[in-house]
Amino acid sequence: MPTWITICDTCKREDWAERGAPETDGARLAALVEPLAAEAGIPTRRTSCLMGCTHGCNVAIQAHGKLAYTLGRFEPGAEAARAIVDYAALHAASETGQVPFRQWPQGVKGHFVTRHPPLPEA
Repeated sequence: MPTWITICDTCKREDWAERGAPETDGARLAALVEPLAAEAGIPTRRTSCLMGCTHGCNVAIQAHGKLAYTLGRFEPGAEAARAIVDYAALHAASETGQVPFRQWPQGVKGHFVTRHPPLPEA
């Protein structure tokens, strides 16, 4: 089963309204992550709200039978998008979904919000 990147496309950073941005920060991040993930063979999907509003921009890294992670507090930029995709590739290559800290891309360090155990088989 593949590792998926789920991107909250409704995330808005605290200063979103003041900036008068035409689209949400989550939608901007999704637009940057999607082509990089496609190149890496990692499927993506958008969702409206991961309920991590105080941690926007939020993404989930998930695969059947593996640990799942929610990451947040990203600036919607190219550096964050690259780090998210690079981490997802490491997650995909891991048997359990756990990636040793020393292998984490710098751009995801400090962005982990939650970790979830795999769902039971039955």
